[in-house]
Amino acid sequence: MVKYLKITLSIALLVLFANDLKAQEIIKEFKRDSLKDNNLASLRSRFGNNKVLSTKYENQMLIALSYFPELKDTKIKFRIKNSTTPLTTRPTLYSMFRSAKKRTYIITISEKSTKYLDTILLKKLNYNAQIGVLGHELCHVSDYLNKGFSKMWNVVVIEIFSKRAVDKFEFNTDLNCINHGLGYQLLDWSINVRENLKRANWLGPINLTTNKKKERYMNPSTIKDFLSTNILYQ
Repeated sequence: MVKYLKITLSIALLVLFANDLKAQEIIKEFKRDSLKDNNLASLRSRFGNNKVLSTKYENQMLIALSYFPELKDTKIKFRIKNSTTPLTTRPTLYSMFRSAKKRTYIITISEKSTKYLDTILLKKLNYNAQIGVLGHELCHVSDYLNKGFSKMWNVVVIEIFSKRAVDKFEFNTDLNCINHGLGYQLLDWSINVRENLKRANWLGPINLTTNKKKERYMNPSTIKDFLSTNILYQ
């Protein structure tokens, strides 16, 4: 009898742990009317703590945040600012000297860029794709939570001096986004960006003339391959 009770308790704990990790179910497409007022209030309560959200994209931000239970109490500020790069994620300079979990992270959303990159700003993407790219940026925050001061400075050095390392870093960030449950949203972003730019590959705003055969951000076909083998999407 005791043996069966222990087994039952173990299974119950595993289920509870799995549910906490999952956070949200896999959804193929979110639409602007996907969130009702009561659902929005619930997401604010559960995932809006220590977050500074933009009114314009609040729904999309909260949906994306709901797939990152590990960031529930992390300080994240979403800000709107004209910048060449459509989206960037960084800890504040001051908080770089603090422990990873006590840092404040800034996700900058550009509203105006160059004539060419204006086509892929967040406001120009479809709703589902917006959630996908926000998920990608939140994956950076999730990754930074595991990096101390020296590893964070290593990220800065890599971005400046090693394009190959950046390729691997961003590719793995896309994979992390898929593993968090936002694979279909990432796929929409990947398709949306390539259609708007009218090119087969997207290597980032400072690599527009680089060999198109490189894959820094996953191409749609690559994302589909990962979705077909990932147990979350079966």
